[in-house]
Amino acid sequence: MDLGFGGEIADLYHRYRRGYPSGLIGACVDAFSLKSDDLVIDLGCGTGQLATPIAPHVRAVIGVDPEPDMLSRARSAAQDQGVTNVAWMVGSDSDLPLLRSLLAEQSVGAVTIGQALHWMDHEALFAAVGPLLRPGGGVMVVANGIPLWLQDSDWSRALREWLSDWFGTRPANSCGTDNATQQRYRQSLTANGFEVSKVELDYADELDFDHLLGGIYSALPVDRLPSPKERPQLAAELREVLRPYRPYIEQVPVRALLGTKVA
Repeated sequence: MDLGFGGEIADLYHRYRRGYPSGLIGACVDAFSLKSDDLVIDLGCGTGQLATPIAPHVRAVIGVDPEPDMLSRARSAAQDQGVTNVAWMVGSDSDLPLLRSLLAEQSVGAVTIGQALHWMDHEALFAAVGPLLRPGGGVMVVANGIPLWLQDSDWSRALREWLSDWFGTRPANSCGTDNATQQRYRQSLTANGFEVSKVELDYADELDFDHLLGGIYSALPVDRLPSPKERPQLAAELREVLRPYRPYIEQVPVRALLGTKVA
């Protein structure tokens, strides 16, 4: 499944996408009693923002993503951080049955999905993941903040209008962070036999203009990414539009659904 997030997008994603707070990693470790002999699968791992910080807590992590360029960038980032117990695999959520066959008798402590479930068939995923998990293991689904263009701030509203002019349509994709979608995920987990709890972590951070623009570019398929020749003019236009609304304070609500396998 080619989502168009290869090439330069992988580097933009690594440079400008937020990582996950340490409290979230701790919540995952505690919820599923992860230990040094456990295996974790991180689906839609991107450039490793979730897989890499989980790795020190377990025996190994398998990071799975359909984009080889994302995995290449994740591998180099992990090496830079001295993390050596992550294997990077080209694949998607539909490959879980194959992973189960490859792992044979080895069960896993957790399957994590960080800000990627909106690209997946969550109903089929939650139905397939149970047999992979050891007793007490589970699934963690994370919404890592709200898209830059949907926040409740003056700068985000101005950005939304600018993007509407640029694309000719109003940006509305919540990337699965909206309450209705989160509720559907929770109901599906429950229907598939998981005991569901929720973790909520909130913080605020100031974005500089480069991170704001880079965050937008990192969310575009490579065929929608402006050419290097176009970018200086676009950056100048957006900088002028957003100038009255500095500083760019982002409220980051992190929401995690933790579905524990009921023995």
